[in-house]
This record gives sequence, C-alpha cells and structure tokens, in this order.
Amino acid sequence: MTLTPQWLDELRSRVTLSTLIGRTVKVTRAGREFKACCPFHNEKTPSFTINDEKGFYHCFGCSAHGDAIRWMTDQRGLSFMDAVKELAAEAGMEVPAADPRAAKKAEEAASLRDVVQGAADWFTQQLDSSNGAPARAYLVKRGISEPTRRAFGFGLAPDSRSALKEALKKFPTAMLVESGMLIAVEGKEPYDRFRGRLMIPIRDARGRVIAFGGRILGDGEPKYLNSPDTPLFDKGRVLYNLDKASPASRQTNRIIVVEGYMDVIALAEAGIADAVAPLGTALTEAQLGLIWRMVPVPVLCFDGDAAGQKAAMRAAMRALPLLRPGFSLAFATLPPGQDPDDIVRARGADGFTTLLDDAQPLVERLWAHEVAAGSLATPEERAALKTRLLAHADAVEDPDVRHHYREAFRERIDGLFARKQPERPQRQPWTPNPPRGGGGNRRFGPDPRLQPPGDETRMIGQEGIAAPYAASLLGGLLRFPEALRRNEEVLTRLPMPDSGDAELLGIMLDIAMRQEGLDCEGLLAILEPMKVYNRAMTLLRADGMHFSFNRRLESNDEVAAARETALRDLDEYIGVLVTQPEIRARLAEATADFQRTMDDEGLARQQKLRAMDEDLTRRLAALSDSSQS
Repeated sequence: MTLTPQWLDELRSRVTLSTLIGRTVKVTRAGREFKACCPFHNEKTPSFTINDEKGFYHCFGCSAHGDAIRWMTDQRGLSFMDAVKELAAEAGMEVPAADPRAAKKAEEAASLRDVVQGAADWFTQQLDSSNGAPARAYLVKRGISEPTRRAFGFGLAPDSRSALKEALKKFPTAMLVESGMLIAVEGKEPYDRFRGRLMIPIRDARGRVIAFGGRILGDGEPKYLNSPDTPLFDKGRVLYNLDKASPASRQTNRIIVVEGYMDVIALAEAGIADAVAPLGTALTEAQLGLIWRMVPVPVLCFDGDAAGQKAAMRAAMRALPLLRPGFSLAFATLPPGQDPDDIVRARGADGFTTLLDDAQPLVERLWAHEVAAGSLATPEERAALKTRLLAHADAVEDPDVRHHYREAFRERIDGLFARKQPERPQRQPWTPNPPRGGGGNRRFGPDPRLQPPGDETRMIGQEGIAAPYAASLLGGLLRFPEALRRNEEVLTRLPMPDSGDAELLGIMLDIAMRQEGLDCEGLLAILEPMKVYNRAMTLLRADGMHFSFNRRLESNDEVAAARETALRDLDEYIGVLVTQPEIRARLAEATADFQRTMDDEGLARQQKLRAMDEDLTRRLAALSDSSQS
C-alpha cells in the first residue's frame, strides 16, 4: 500500500496547524486566523498567517507557503516520510506499509531531482563565470536585472556536446538520459541536450526544479527548447512560475496567463508577480484546473499577432466543456505585433494593468471571433453564424452555464439582425369634421375602427403573454417535453413575462435539444439540481387554466388518447401564443397607417388583422373548453 492523497488529506485534517506551529513560534489570534512573525525571514511586523480551516500557512513578506507536512520539512528539516510518520503518530493514524514498487518509483524520482538540481546549480555557475559574459549582456539588453536573474535561477549551457555530462559524471549516464539532460541515439554516445543556450529552470508547485527551458544565444533553431517529458516533468500538467504566482495571486486575486516564460519574467521585472505560462503547448485541461484553483476567472494575455490570437481561441475551445458557475476565462487583447514585454517597456506596469482591466469575457471573445470570421450579407451566412455560436454553447457541459450561453448568443444575434422599423411621428386620434349646417355643436367620439385591441382583452400583448398563459404553457411542456423539440424555433421567440419562467423555458429547450426521447420524469431528473427545479414542480402541481395538456392522467385506459389530444392542443396553443403578439403588433401598425391615410386599402388591412386577432382569441377559448369536455 502507498500513501494515497486521501490518506494524506486525512492526516492534514487531524492536525491543528496553529498548535503545531505555535510550539516553536509565538502566534496570536487575528479573527478567524492566526498571525506571527515569519520564521523564514527576519521581520518585526507579523506578515505570517495561519489558517486552520484551510490547513495552510502563508507569509506575505517572503511568500513561504505550505501545510503541516511542509512545515515539518522546511522548518524542522525532516524528510517527507519522517514528517509524515511524526505527524501520524501524534494524530493516532497508522502509516500504511510501503509498496515496494511505489517506494522504488519515489526513490527514482528523488534521484532524478538530484540530477536536475545538480544541472541547475552547474548552469548558474557557468552564467556567473567569464564564459557567461555574452549571456549576461543579453539579459541586460532584455532589461532583466541581477535580482530577477537570481530569483528565476538563470543559467548558461555552454556550446559543448559533453560539458554537462562531464560535470554530472557522478550520476549514471542512464539517469542523465532519463532526466532529459542527455540525448541518447542508438549506436552513438549520449550527448548534452542543451548547448549554447540561456537556461531557465522550470519548477513544480513546491519550487523544486523539474526541467529546463533553453533560449538560443545567437542564430539557430529552435529558438526555445524545453526538456522532454520525464518522470518528473509532464509539460501538459505544469505551468511555468506557478510556485511564485500562486502566493502572489492571493494578494491580487488575479492570475495572468501569458505565452512563454520570457513574458512571465518581463512582467516580474516590472513588478507584476502573478503571471504563469504554458510550456510550448496550448493550455490543457490539467493546466486550466491549476489556474482555476487560484482564481475563478484568470486573464489570458497572449501576443497580438495572428499566432497569439489563435492560441487564445484554442484555449477558449479547450475551456468550454469545463466551464461551471462562476468559473470562466477573460481575454486581454494586446496591440498587433506586441507582447507583454513590449507593453511594460513602453507603458510600464500601469499601462499593462489598464489592458487587463479591459479584458473581454469568454462569451464576448467567442462572439467577436465568429462575427469577424466572414461575411454576414446573406441569410445563409447569418444562419451559419448562428449554427457556429450555438455549437460553442452546446460544448458547455454544465446545463445552467450552457443555457445562459445560448441565451446570450440569441440576444446578440437578434440585436445584430433585428429589422429596423422606421420611426413614426406621434399622431392625435382622428375625429371627423362636424357636418355642415345645424350640427356644428355635435361632437363625435373616437372611431372604433381606429382603436387597437383594448387592454381588458389583451391577455397576450407585444410585451409578452399573461402569467396564467405562461404557467399553462410551462406546465404542458414539463408534462410533454417532446413538444420542446418540435417547437424549438417558435418557443425561442416567445416573450415570457417573468425572467424566472424565461430561464426555465430556455433551460428546458437546451436539455431537449441535447437529449432525444425525453419524458417528464427524465426532464425533472435533469432539472433537480438546478435552481429552477422548485418553480418547475410548482407549475406541475398548480391548478391553473384548464387545458388538456395540464391535466393529470388518472388511468391507463385514457393515457394514449389523452396524450394524443394533449400534444395536438399543446402544439396549437404554442402557435397561438407566438402568433398573437405578432398579429397585434401588425394591427397597431395598420391602425396607425389608417389614421394617416383613411383609405379603403388601409381599412381592409386593419379589418383583416382584427379578424385574425379575434380568431386567435376564440381558438384559445376553444382549447380551454375542449379540455373540460
């Protein structure tokens, strides 16, 4: 058996961190936390905090950070296993027997760490030597100061095929190959991987060197070279500078993702410490998970060139399925051809922060990208835009987030392609002139032909349908979800009077589009964890307006016939609810036109629309009556 993450979490939960640290450091309570003068650097004002609930300590002065085990290793100087054993004894937990294979693997990993740390030390020595003068001059030219160079552990790999191999000869050649320091080619002697390069250590979240990035000095390709994947290093699961950015983000509540490690270092030189970078690959799911553990909405700030913007879109596509309430991405757009180093050199840290403040939410970046993808002149091109956007929304696995993406895209599409109606001047009601001769004092009331539908009969108006009709509709759709797929297009146009009901309808449409053969029970099971579930259950239980699709079926004998009737009535009901607001809008327009022209053609159009409106009202009444027969 080995030490599983679950076992280690249980161990940490049984340790009161403030008590453990308080044995060697004076701690005082500060609200829900404790504070102390940091034991890792000299200070007079306490900046070292201990959070028992979360089980970690953090120093805002030197960025020391860790849990109970890290305290025992860093402050007490114990090995990892000795720290675990001592804490387990105090917590009354039995340490699992070691798995020989796991123990061997851990021993090998520890040995590889010795190799890469030895290489890092040797690279630093080479940069400090007389041979490192050109590399140091290059760093000065890039604006990287001596403190920054030391903080990031810059080094130099001489232009030699065997210098590192010779320097680390105390380690077996096989280990040097496995750690990525040497390249082994069949039939040839292994040789140094990094030659003639400025070396930048890559560290894990605990600050341990696990790999390297090397930038060529002079001409040559590739410009940047990273270590290969090794037992220590999986480039898709590591973010450069995570060890420094993580504590910095707790002060800024921000994480910036840039393209490469030189961007990270340039920002650090400008005083911006909360930046990380992927390592030669697009952002992976694992890296997004690391970022979201620190902040819910990291800011991606890739170069302003075409390659940088493509990388931003790849990150957006990778993130979509993983989105959940509160967790997303934002995108800061740099000027074309510029990277973060250019910005901080020209505008300083404040100028770069201004760009971050203007970052686009993910939904806006997707919209802008698709709208700019091509012409939108024809109906087919506009339909293609809608298809692409809704495909992005459908990639989101969380149903609540997916619903809101679909709604956001629909609103933008409607706004972009909405028909612009000409503004009409406000008109006074027309009154005919009094008849000539003897009737001059007679006054006429408004002509009934000129009046739009009265408020007392307007259960369905241009602003939306009345609440009882909306409740009946939603109750019917909950009982018969198959009607959602058949009527998806018209239901998206239906103006709902209540925002909560509109949200419920949108979520039901999203679910129905993704899952065929949905019944009432299946729909409710999907809705149960959502906030709209209580509203759905209320609508199902309500004794509202009397329609066949709102009835509870009492016996199996009536189910088949009743379902057929209910579905037919529900389809007709939806048609009326969608059509009547449009007819009434056209009727109001026709009435206004007739007031202006008073011609026979206008009167005929108005009367035709009024008859259509009255017919729709009768159909609603008939649907209600038929459910009671």
